Amino acid sequence: MKNKFDAVFYDLDGTLINSVPVIVKSAVLAYERVFGICDRSEEDIKSFIGKPLKEMFMCHGEDTAYRLMNAYLDINMQMLRNDMVELFPHVKEDLLYLRSLGIKQGIMTSKKLDSVSITLGLKGLLDAFDTMVCYEDTTEHKPSPVPLVTAAARLGLSDMSRILYVGDALPDAECAYNAGSGFALVSWSEMDGDVIRNTVKTLEIGRIRDVSCIINSVEL
Repeated sequence: MKNKFDAVFYDLDGTLINSVPVIVKSAVLAYERVFGICDRSEEDIKSFIGKPLKEMFMCHGEDTAYRLMNAYLDINMQMLRNDMVELFPHVKEDLLYLRSLGIKQGIMTSKKLDSVSITLGLKGLLDAFDTMVCYEDTTEHKPSPVPLVTAAARLGLSDMSRILYVGDALPDAECAYNAGSGFALVSWSEMDGDVIRNTVKTLEIGRIRDVSCIINSVEL
């Protein structure tokens, strides 16, 4: 039986790594550094996860947004270097298992390459992926389909209906939908799953290993 998908790409934050607490803390500390106080709620900050970082701060105008973004990056990079972000349970063993099956895998994220490389390097996962598409690689970002199309092209693939994207947030689901690709929602998402399910046709997985069942068209 022919596989249903030729490759799977993963979002990073909230999908493979439990970075949401670190993202929220970095944003709060950035506000405190720039303004002396943070008056944005955790839910407000979390609503920007999956989008380019700059969008989180653009409500303050471009100049202030850059000040906040630079403060965030400085704080967040230090946390990443200190290995303060954890993989979700079974992620490493499952990714390596899927790679052993010959499944093509990649990262497609709105994070910058240096942040991604630090985390994957510390977790021993740089060799688990065939390619990575990060913020710097495209001028358009999720929910645009461009990053996912770019990721597929790097593996020599053009039929986007045979691409599976795995994520945890609405921009991930919308990106897959806009590209004409399949989307799988991780069960450990901290986002509003009902909003995602009501917006885009969604598969769901209880762990990364379940991707093999989706690709082989086997019931989970």
